[in-house]
Amino acid sequence: MKILVTGFDPFGGESLNPAWEAVKKIPDTIGGAEIKKVMIPTVFGKSAEVTEEAIKDFQPDYVLNIGQAGGRFELTPERVAINVDDARIPDNDENQPIDVAIQEDGEAAYFTQLPVKAMVTEMKKAGIPASVSNSAGTFVCNHIMYQIQYMIDKKYPEIKAGFMHVPFIPSQTVDKPGKPAMNLDDISAGITKAIEAIVAFDGKADLKAIGGTTH
Repeated sequence: MKILVTGFDPFGGESLNPAWEAVKKIPDTIGGAEIKKVMIPTVFGKSAEVTEEAIKDFQPDYVLNIGQAGGRFELTPERVAINVDDARIPDNDENQPIDVAIQEDGEAAYFTQLPVKAMVTEMKKAGIPASVSNSAGTFVCNHIMYQIQYMIDKKYPEIKAGFMHVPFIPSQTVDKPGKPAMNLDDISAGITKAIEAIVAFDGKADLKAIGGTTH
């Protein structure tokens, strides 16, 4: 089995992105699966182009995109991506689409094929705070999750894919009082455990576990 794991470059004035910093630290083999790590730009459109080139080169069975969600306390596998770009801030190429469809002929939303509840369960067993998220936002994180699902829908039906957000690391919160943070080693360990769950649940249905929210 081969799994492509991507992490974004820094954005929004940050000097680093814990997504990529954590991805760099995960093992090259997890649960017997070969891991390829790629940094992608925090740029609408271009992020999907770079990821697709990696897909063509590596021909993975799974794609797991990782992104930063400053303000979240936990690692949060995403359940769904929606067909809209609505950027609160510009991306790294100064693009700021507002209420724009990602793909005119795409579905309104795509659900991940990853076992998100099993991923959360394994991370929690390892002592890593984790929960299922039902919104990937409307910035480049949702954009790349949607774009990969669109590619699966149109071109790569054999691939399964999904997205996971990770919190700030402590050095990023020095000037952000009250914002939660997580140690980089714990984030990396959480990603590793999530991938172990992906491997273990290959060809199986996700866990039937409580993971919903009331709001």
